[in-house]
Amino acid sequence: MADISAADVKRLREKTGAGMMECKNALVSSDGDFDRAEKLLKEKGLAALEKRSDRATNEGKIFVKTEDKTSVLVELASETDFVARNPDFVALGGLIAGRILEKGYTESDLSPDGKVFGEFRDMVNDLATRIRENMSLKRLRVVKAGPGEYLTQYIHGDGNIGVVVKFDSGKPGVFDSEEARAFAFTLALHIAAFNPMALDREKIDPAYIREQEEIFRRQMEQDEKMKGKPANVIDNILRGKINKHLADICLLDQAYVKDEKFTVAQALADFGKKLGAKISVNDYVYFKVGA
Repeated sequence: MADISAADVKRLREKTGAGMMECKNALVSSDGDFDRAEKLLKEKGLAALEKRSDRATNEGKIFVKTEDKTSVLVELASETDFVARNPDFVALGGLIAGRILEKGYTESDLSPDGKVFGEFRDMVNDLATRIRENMSLKRLRVVKAGPGEYLTQYIHGDGNIGVVVKFDSGKPGVFDSEEARAFAFTLALHIAAFNPMALDREKIDPAYIREQEEIFRRQMEQDEKMKGKPANVIDNILRGKINKHLADICLLDQAYVKDEKFTVAQALADFGKKLGAKISVNDYVYFKVGA
């Protein structure tokens, strides 16, 4: 039997994250061959990971990185919030986001069935075998800005919500000013706080609106105060309920977080007028852990 040194056990433990006795036993089983011992531990770890694969991963963290005209959002999930704060877990999320930026990957490159996503999934599984908790790579998203567009990002709290917003100013240089960047950041914060379903009413699925109309109509039918009212009155009330609901869920119609007397659309128009530009939101992405 090969002589197993404490230094070899320590080195294997540092590389795999396995316990001291597990590392020693793996080295003994592999007759001191370090690579074989590492492979053995990895195989055992993957087997253990498979047993844990049905455990829910409802905790985790959102990672957002922006460089030049590209933003990347990553949702990395774990079983517990304790692991979500683990330095290796945090480093891996940042590494994946950074790699996507570095390689210039696009949305089409990041299909869950594709090679790139599979490579990132392998990185997550490798960490999961060392930390011994189920993890999963839930979502990846790339947002690219075109000419004249500007990207800003916001991470809420410990990373449970991440937002990227794409703006257009209609003319170059507007978002070079700190004032414009601060306004953009505030709107990203607004989206994190209020989670709009869509940018505006045109982006809402008509089927969703019809479903809400049916819900409101059934509620009104059960309301004693509505009984006996003419059909046109009922229709007007229903229309008002739908309009109020859409105002609550559409970004541009929502009350602006810094001054509720204004809608987001009005805040954009007023700020743009101040800067001599027409500022608009072209798109946004909202990620929340577990959502």
